Amino acid sequence: MTVETCDDSALMALIKEGSQIAMKQLVERYKKRAYHLALGMVGNKDEAFDISQEAFIRVYKSAGRFDPAQRFFPWFYSIIANLCSDCHKRRKKWDSRQIDIDENDFLMITEVNPENIAVKKEMARGLRKAIMKLDFSDREIIMLKHFRNLSYEEISALLKIPKGTVMSRLYYARHKLAGILNEYV
Repeated sequence: MTVETCDDSALMALIKEGSQIAMKQLVERYKKRAYHLALGMVGNKDEAFDISQEAFIRVYKSAGRFDPAQRFFPWFYSIIANLCSDCHKRRKKWDSRQIDIDENDFLMITEVNPENIAVKKEMARGLRKAIMKLDFSDREIIMLKHFRNLSYEEISALLKIPKGTVMSRLYYARHKLAGILNEYV
């Protein structure tokens, strides 16, 4: 079996033994997903890049604490979410960062008509600003459901909360988002 064909638990076992090749394979497997999750939660490309890198460093350092009976991604997601939450708290404290999610990263625009492109980009900007005004937990649940297309069950597993709580939090987050969006209309 080669490193490329190993499942995540096998890679983590190799990383625990110090395998740099296994770590590289795990990074390749999850780097885009980690970056986009972080970007959706913090809204800043540089911070998202830093968070995704830090998440992999933490995976490497804490490989010995990974439970191979569990799935890797929920464990990895909790590392990313904690780093994003910490970033959000720091930003709130200093309030010095600007949000710079690129429309094309955030909302794919597939129009060819220039007028429609301009309208959709303006809508994307408004939506982006509104989402970034939400509390971290509301933003997280909106991003996971609507921009990462995870099911209620997948969100429940990632956040370690019951499916009903996911549905409830999503309902209230959508309601708050709608209220913020009404400010832009």
